[in-house]
Amino acid sequence: MSKYIILIICILLFHSCAVFKTYEKHPKTEFRGVWIATVVNIDWPKNGNDTSKKQKEDYLKILNFYQKENYNAVIVQIRAAGDAFYDSEFAPWSRFLSGEEGKAPEWNTDVLDWMIKEAHLRGMEFHAWLNPYRATFDENFEVLSKSHDYCTHPEWIVHYGKKNYYNPGLPEVQKRFSEIVGEIVTNYDIDAIHFDDYFYPYRIKDEIFNDSTTFKTYAKPNQNLEDWRRSNIDSLVLQTHRTIKSIKPYVQFGISPFGVWKNKTTDPSGSNTKAGQTTFEDLYADPLLWMKNGWIDYLAPQIYWSMDLKAAPHATLVDWWANNSYNTNIYIGNGAYKVKNNSDPAWNNPKELPQQLELARKTPEVLGNIMFSAKSLMNDNDDVVNAIRKDFYKVPALTPSFSSLNITAVPTPRLAITELNDQEFILHIEDIVNMRYAVLYRSGRKVKEAYKMKKLVKKIFLDENPNTISIPKTAINNNFIALSFIDKYGVETAATVINIKKLKKNGTKR
Repeated sequence: MSKYIILIICILLFHSCAVFKTYEKHPKTEFRGVWIATVVNIDWPKNGNDTSKKQKEDYLKILNFYQKENYNAVIVQIRAAGDAFYDSEFAPWSRFLSGEEGKAPEWNTDVLDWMIKEAHLRGMEFHAWLNPYRATFDENFEVLSKSHDYCTHPEWIVHYGKKNYYNPGLPEVQKRFSEIVGEIVTNYDIDAIHFDDYFYPYRIKDEIFNDSTTFKTYAKPNQNLEDWRRSNIDSLVLQTHRTIKSIKPYVQFGISPFGVWKNKTTDPSGSNTKAGQTTFEDLYADPLLWMKNGWIDYLAPQIYWSMDLKAAPHATLVDWWANNSYNTNIYIGNGAYKVKNNSDPAWNNPKELPQQLELARKTPEVLGNIMFSAKSLMNDNDDVVNAIRKDFYKVPALTPSFSSLNITAVPTPRLAITELNDQEFILHIEDIVNMRYAVLYRSGRKVKEAYKMKKLVKKIFLDENPNTISIPKTAINNNFIALSFIDKYGVETAATVINIKKLKKNGTKR
């Protein structure tokens, strides 16, 4: 009998050590995001003419897949080309949602509000992704709504290649976009406004972006065209920052620029790359300035190339952005869409993407990753998904707080157990102010600072009834749990340890 007892003790100790090592291996806070692209129905909805029931089911499939894989944020495209995935005063309903531009979807609820709540219920941040300047995706103009800016304000539009763009140099365009951002931030419980890499369009050979009249009208004396264009994008970023923070200062502002700022061949400060276009010289965007001036909360450069691609090595660019970050959270944008689907043979290696995540983990300045796009890892890439889960995303992680706020501590709400039944613990929260999530940990008997708590079990969104938390008993497998709270700025309170065994003996009140 004693041999069996010793064997059981050894097994339990081994399991305990394995669990501890699992949590020690993974960071407690790490941004794990995925882009959900809606333009031309890349990820969602599958089709604008699908029923609302199918569209909801398809959206939840995406959320459930990434929740299972321990991702903690979705970046959802809600403005693709001068349109909207919400009821807007300034843009028509998107045809990618309703099948016909300007036609409201036949949903029985507010589309965007529902999408946000479903993400939050799964402990995931919702970042509202907007394409600022793309007015049309193609030259199929007959599908546009009469209320589209292409029809109502043709003077705002520049035709370039096979698309139309808003003219960034027009004050009216800048004002309209501030109104669009303000409308979203005011009306919806989003966690962030997010811009992608489309500022001025990527250069097309022998094409001219015809903004010469606007340049002559609004450029400062002795200002050249390139600097004037960059100043227009800077104005967009600064005004967006001011608009967001004036309404809800806890809403983040993030941008995911093209992955090469400048090549070293044109500027010694640039990266050792040979990119055909750069974000500074071709798209007229200067993310280094935005970081230095504190206009954004996070930057997610799109480094969609393989680790050792000669023209633009992923490893080289991660290192460059890490060394050129300025008090801004840095997340790496990864090209998951290239896995087993690219002319670069490196992407046929199932270890390519995991190696990129390993590099990000080893780089102190990098606080997470974002995958483009949602369907990429859901389509027959189980080997890659399993490798990422096993080695990187095995346990949940919290999203980082935004460093620019310099908030280090927030008061801890008081807890009281109000009910303990066969299925769940129900806790009443007292003195709760501006808390967004409750966080459940497995715990030892000693109280620890929240940042030392490692064994994260569940992140609970505080929504309809923020004074009450229900914790399934299945989420707890030891005698102690700890509960902390995260405020709207992503700052965590101290953790409170609860002795479950004592509660069972002494009743439900605490």
